[in-house]
Amino acid sequence: MSHALLAAFAAPEPLMRMVQQARDKSLGLIDAFTPYPIEGLSEALGQKPTQIPWWMLGGGVAMAVLFYAMEWLSATRLYPFDQGGRPLNSWPTFIVATVEISVLTAALTGFVAMLVKAGLPRLHHPLFECGAFERASQDQFLLAIAAPEDAQAAGAARQALWDAGAVWIEEVAL
Repeated sequence: MSHALLAAFAAPEPLMRMVQQARDKSLGLIDAFTPYPIEGLSEALGQKPTQIPWWMLGGGVAMAVLFYAMEWLSATRLYPFDQGGRPLNSWPTFIVATVEISVLTAALTGFVAMLVKAGLPRLHHPLFECGAFERASQDQFLLAIAAPEDAQAAGAARQALWDAGAVWIEEVAL
């Protein structure tokens, strides 16, 4: 069973310093929890840019192609209807619904991709058991790092967290 050290900081600056120190010392960074976004924190944690916009584009374009093909097939081959001498494959009549369905599909694809990437719905996580974890949404900045297996290395990691300005530190079983 793995463990994590969860440390709270009173301000974002000590948190950012500790993230840099943890990367320099090759401590296993897990995640940071803050009441508001901190510029540069995602990059400091080593998180890659999200691919969700590309998934949304792919979903929207794929649905647009499929929907346009369905409209064209139904209007020209399956149920042809000559209405006022217009051509059966008149694209202006197909484009409005195609754009609307592609935007809807892109939005739904983005929503589902966001849920999958975030691991939601997650009803329980071991970090939620920490008494002060809810403070991360109010006024504290939390950093979770992987607790080293070696007792001496774990003590050094705790000391590094205290030296960086941690208000409290708690070990959590993951």
